[in-house]
Amino acid sequence: MYQWDFSILWTYRWLFLEGLGITCALTVAVVAGGLLVGLLGAGGMLLKNRFVNGVSIAVIELFRCTPILVQLIWCYYALPILTGLELTPITASILALSCYGGSFYSEIIRGGVLSIDTGQNEAGLALGMTPARTMRRIILPQAVRRMVPALMNQSILQFKNTSLVSVLAVPDLVYQGQIAAHDSFRPLETYTAVAAGYFIILLPLTIYVRHREKKFGSNR
Repeated sequence: MYQWDFSILWTYRWLFLEGLGITCALTVAVVAGGLLVGLLGAGGMLLKNRFVNGVSIAVIELFRCTPILVQLIWCYYALPILTGLELTPITASILALSCYGGSFYSEIIRGGVLSIDTGQNEAGLALGMTPARTMRRIILPQAVRRMVPALMNQSILQFKNTSLVSVLAVPDLVYQGQIAAHDSFRPLETYTAVAAGYFIILLPLTIYVRHREKKFGSNR
């Protein structure tokens, strides 16, 4: 029977903490970037311009329908060849994860906006507001409340997606765990600790999202 020994991991505690810090910082960056991409994508899909609408849908579906791992590798290895710009592993990771997450954020934002009764928009226009002001002051404040649970769920997925950046040698929690596992010859304990790290962070967030969903349902 296998003899578990988690005490060996204490030697690598700073390695794990460094990896966890990079994972959290990377998550903040890709969530912010993803929301920006999502706003642009949703805006393009909501416009009545057929060309802009078509391009927005095509780009969003491109990122939604291809694996994030392939996108990470493509951004790091292929994009510099096409553009001549050298990308660091972290830059390529943020770019790929932001575009991937943004494609899902855009659908959430678009759905939230479309869920608001058209009478709200008509009322704003009747008051002499421009379409942009009507969107900003009437539609979006109501839509955001409905979008929050879905946006937070997608952000949780973004946190988990950052574990894939280890393939580009980004020193996140998974990559540091790989180093510790190879050095200590204790892969079971090491990857169990890595999984526990993700669980400890994500469980409170998941509970909070469920609470928000129930609260939104009762208010509705």
